[in-house]
Amino acid sequence: MKIKLISNVKKKFKELYNKTEVMVFSPGRINLIGEHTDYNDGYTFPAAINKGIALAIAKTDKETSTAFALDKDESYSFSLKEVKPLNKGGWRNYILGVVGELQKKGIELGNFNLVFSGNIPGGAGMSSSAALENSVVFALNELFQLNLSKNEMILISQKAEHNFAGVHCGIMDQYASMFGEKKSALLMDCRSISSEAFQIDFKEYKLLLINTNVKHNLSESAYNNRRLVCEKVSEMLKVPALRDATEQGLMRIKNQLKEEDFQKALYVIQENKRVRAFTAAVENNDIKTIGELLYQSHEGLSEQYQVSCAELDFLVGFAKTSSAVIGARMMGGGFGGCTINLVHKKQLKNFKKEVSQAFKEAFNKDCSIYKVKLSKGTYLVD
Repeated sequence: MKIKLISNVKKKFKELYNKTEVMVFSPGRINLIGEHTDYNDGYTFPAAINKGIALAIAKTDKETSTAFALDKDESYSFSLKEVKPLNKGGWRNYILGVVGELQKKGIELGNFNLVFSGNIPGGAGMSSSAALENSVVFALNELFQLNLSKNEMILISQKAEHNFAGVHCGIMDQYASMFGEKKSALLMDCRSISSEAFQIDFKEYKLLLINTNVKHNLSESAYNNRRLVCEKVSEMLKVPALRDATEQGLMRIKNQLKEEDFQKALYVIQENKRVRAFTAAVENNDIKTIGELLYQSHEGLSEQYQVSCAELDFLVGFAKTSSAVIGARMMGGGFGGCTINLVHKKQLKNFKKEVSQAFKEAFNKDCSIYKVKLSKGTYLVD
């Protein structure tokens, strides 16, 4: 599938602009555990996956640069002299954002043509935006020999998302997409922006993502509200971020907090501990504990942090009743998107059929199911 994606992009580029100079593949990502911990300077456990964005690029002598989105059959030309966010710019803002942030660093670019296409399902919480940003910055770095490090590139991608797409994301998505390693997940420290790769043997289990295909519009205001709660509690505890807080310390100020704010802060502290326990379970090849920690993470996200929804809770509840599944949880910001499940290989086919039917009966709509593999980060295609 990835090979077909790359060959389609090459073909379209040749048809439109002749010769490709640089070809890049940038993956989407999943997060195994550690949700809403990134903006609390905490720990996460993401991995790049075998779905992503393929991008072809070459220099041009024309006065403008042109980007072509193959999946949408849309083209956009712009002048490098005036790069600013577009109102309702969609995919264009991610490309403009990377160019604009490079220019803010005093980097001069020449004009270019690019074509891109992706196979990351939209709205599934697999970070198609980070994959697109990373593919653009990586390709421009190569094309114009900018000599940027991967760390510098992901910060440009993140700023593009903040300043051009208007989403104040943490660094995890861009990091996992850029630094991912094959068959491995990254224990990421979001304070130092560094990671350690862990090879994971899921044994007789496979990773399965189930997309609710819903996105409730609570997400942005709810996300901002939770960030504010975390910052307020950190201030009260006199610590730089909730990563530095303890349950005992939080208990001391419990009577100064609303119960729901206490629970949100408690969730973040406990989720950070779960990431460390998950790491130990990975090192010990303890698949049973890995599964239990996934269920615990979901419970915290749903009941304490309150970022789940009926569809996500239903899918995790269904997974718990199935002998095929050893662990499941919602993944991503919440209020829709995917659950991540560890499903026994031999029962995969039956489980997919059963969960699809049950979801359809409960919500009168279809869920989508994807198998994913842990993959390497953004790279040049030969």
